[in-house]
Amino acid sequence: MSAAEPEWRQWLAKADNDLLNIQNNLASREIPWDTMCFHAQQAAEKMFKALIVHDGGTPNRTHDLVALLAACSASNPELRQLENDCRTLSLLATRVRYPDDFLLLNETIARDALTKSQTICNRVRGLLK
Repeated sequence: MSAAEPEWRQWLAKADNDLLNIQNNLASREIPWDTMCFHAQQAAEKMFKALIVHDGGTPNRTHDLVALLAACSASNPELRQLENDCRTLSLLATRVRYPDDFLLLNETIARDALTKSQTICNRVRGLLK
């Protein structure tokens, strides 16, 4: 990636790396479900930031998907229907970061998080030119 490449494409590449991380983990013999939830949230976060930059804005330094969704929804109101997915991913990602907030995750929860993240990423990707 060159320095001349638009910043939104750099955010997109980082989101794609989070999705690749998930795919690599799914191919592993032992799958860290908590890590998959974390990267699912991260991919969605970076996609929203890509869209904000693409639309001429500056993304806030936040991990709150609902706040990022609100920033994106101003110019893309059709994204508002993703709010529940954003809430779920934000909750899962924060609950797996620290041992004192640890939430025991399983395959069903992690795969649901991945589906929600892919939905968000695909919708946002469709708005990027």
